[in-house]
Amino acid sequence: MKLIEAIAVIAISAAGSSLVAGEPQSPVDSLAKAKFEPQSPTGLVVGEVMAVAYSGFREDQHPDRGAGAVNPSAEEILEDLEILAAHNFRLVRLYDSGENSLLTLELIRQHQLPIKVMLGAWLAAELSNHEGCPWLDEPIPAETLARNALENAAEVKRAIKLAQEFDDLVVAVNVGNEALVNWNDHMVPVDKVIAYVRAVKLAIDQPVTVAENYVWWAQDGAALAAEVDFLGVHTYPVWEEKTIDEGLAYTIENLQGVHAALPDKPIAILEAGWATIAVEFGDRANEANQTRYYLELQQWARSKNMTVFWFEAFDEPWKGDPNSPNDAEKHWGLFNVDRTPKQVVQEFSATHERGGT
Repeated sequence: MKLIEAIAVIAISAAGSSLVAGEPQSPVDSLAKAKFEPQSPTGLVVGEVMAVAYSGFREDQHPDRGAGAVNPSAEEILEDLEILAAHNFRLVRLYDSGENSLLTLELIRQHQLPIKVMLGAWLAAELSNHEGCPWLDEPIPAETLARNALENAAEVKRAIKLAQEFDDLVVAVNVGNEALVNWNDHMVPVDKVIAYVRAVKLAIDQPVTVAENYVWWAQDGAALAAEVDFLGVHTYPVWEEKTIDEGLAYTIENLQGVHAALPDKPIAILEAGWATIAVEFGDRANEANQTRYYLELQQWARSKNMTVFWFEAFDEPWKGDPNSPNDAEKHWGLFNVDRTPKQVVQEFSATHERGGT
């Protein structure tokens, strides 16, 4: 999610908005005057407006970084799912089809939790983007890339298997996460991503998409857009030095660009969020701003029949610089790592309802 730019759920046509002199208006009120063509209600993912990205890693837990993973337990994942269900999140996004995702699906089914899943197939690097990625210092060895290609094929097969086995829970499958944008560290050729998408679509009945940065979709996404059922877009105004006053307007601008380039496909926001602590963002990162962005985006998305996967459910300390506890990557959650709610949860809890979340 580093250096990201945008996402959202809707087909949009835009016009300017005007302010009445002397009448202060909120960003949502002002933007409501713009002429946006709402997406069909059928464009919502299982009827949900606000959904959430979920990864269960807690303090001192992490995925495999070369020496093995330290995974959350079944009890911890169940606690997380029950927290999300209690706050009326009925749709979550998982990023891969590995053991934690399998366990999550099993727990949802076993405990009959009212949660559906957008399943992920994580794609590792098949090209070395050391010249484009700011934090990739040297070329990825050819043998690693070859091994990744085999693992990607296996991951796609796992996603297909889980989507088939849990077809009562898995409502869509996402193939790859920011594997195409020019600054990533896990680049995959677009023709390979298309091949993976075709393989999944051939094997399952659920809709299939790809999660990618809004700039990539707008500039380079035509061939892939022809293959997917809807566009999965990422939007992060705070990463692009926007203030909270600019946040919603910038997200809408991002989406307008995608829709203008690819007008025949519905759009879903697969990541949007606002960090609450971040040395990178200074005083723009705080709980009040996260709350405001969430509520404004929620209101706008509801009016446009748009699904938003908020990034993310819980803070994840394993991400980012291990020597920087205030690194932005660690603090996007609606809940702290100890599972206590942040301000935004307290604000939306009273009105967070299915279909109007």
